[in-house]
Amino acid sequence: MNKPRIGERRPLVKTLNSLKAPFGKGKFSPIRNIRYLQWEDAFEVDFDDGLSFLEPHNSIRAANHIAKNAKVQSVEVEDELRSGFFVHYDKGQTAEVSWSFIRERPPRNGSR
Repeated sequence: MNKPRIGERRPLVKTLNSLKAPFGKGKFSPIRNIRYLQWEDAFEVDFDDGLSFLEPHNSIRAANHIAKNAKVQSVEVEDELRSGFFVHYDKGQTAEVSWSFIRERPPRNGSR
């Protein structure tokens, strides 16, 4: 029985989530919990309405211009409205991620 090696398997994280709403059409729900899954290099985001999303770390890094060699130090949900979360890195950088970044697909070029 020949099993493929780790490098030959398909990616562990599915980057296109069919539950994500079109840009500008997402329904707000407070964030219940956020955690960084190091082995997946992704963030698991749970919302009060029961939906959960696995967001790849690369998309959050790119959106916030975080250095590739920065390591996640801590993650915290925004306290007041629970409408987003912060990712703090060892290099002193902080990524700010809103609920809509997680629940909506990115806009198409030129649309708004």
